[in-house]
Amino acid sequence: MGTQYFVVGSGSIGRRHHDNLTALGAESHLMGWRGLNLATFEALVGGAGQAGVVIATATQVRLELIEICGRLGVPFYVEKPLAFRLDELDRIYAAAEPVAERSVVGFMMRYHPALRALHAGPVAAYGFNMEIGHDVRQWRQNWRFGDSYAARAEGGGVLLDLCHELDMAHCLFPRADLQAVDCIGHADFPGVDFATRVTLAEDGGPVGTVSMDYLSPKSLRRTSLRGRDEVLDLDLLGPHWVRSSGGEDVTREWAFERNDMFLGLMRDFMALAEGRAPSDNPLLPRFDRVYDSCALLARAWEARRFHGALTGGFE
Repeated sequence: MGTQYFVVGSGSIGRRHHDNLTALGAESHLMGWRGLNLATFEALVGGAGQAGVVIATATQVRLELIEICGRLGVPFYVEKPLAFRLDELDRIYAAAEPVAERSVVGFMMRYHPALRALHAGPVAAYGFNMEIGHDVRQWRQNWRFGDSYAARAEGGGVLLDLCHELDMAHCLFPRADLQAVDCIGHADFPGVDFATRVTLAEDGGPVGTVSMDYLSPKSLRRTSLRGRDEVLDLDLLGPHWVRSSGGEDVTREWAFERNDMFLGLMRDFMALAEGRAPSDNPLLPRFDRVYDSCALLARAWEARRFHGALTGGFE
């Protein structure tokens, strides 16, 4: 019998992972978190022979499942963000140590072709800005913000929800450190950030910002880099970029589907879980290699400063 995969979390992202595993020829079992008996789950996974676990639960549900994987020696794919407090992050890393080299964190934007191209041919930037915005009320049909994980003071909010940009900033500028995290909240959801700007800086540059919000009436995902010799403006939804060194602009475009990123990461996870060589993606988010990025996310959440609150418009 081949490797069996167990996807915990039957929401939209869990179903996506289950469908992708099936499309890639794997035997996948989708199970909801609510009502899941951990002892029964451990016995099921432990008795499966060669197995892998996908953790697609709410952010605060990580440690107990990773502890099971560590005890059983079962590799796992865990959704981002890994944790929003540093002490919890360290407990997770301790529990995961037996399988850390065969597990991954779900930073699927590391498989975006534009980010990979930018990482391979970087701009010597003194400044950067990354921005993502989308009206959260338009995400899915028959979905209410107030009923979702996103509306929780512990584990919700836009910083955690749309944290890929912060991870991408770390990929491109790994020595840029956290300076400030400024947020706007909402009167009906205390402790939940709706618009957040993170400032990062490295001695001698670059200085940059990562901005994310639940409010933009038009979906946007952009990155701008400014260097002394060239500038670059990237639309990640296009996707395309315009790169210029003062002369004629150079435009580059990519043709790909959003699910290609999920498939790329899932293929690499399956390879690691099954003892095969993964792809040559230098940004592969192998668990033992992404602690610094995960810690940056947790530190940013702990450092949030709120500057007033919105009113109305959300349920």
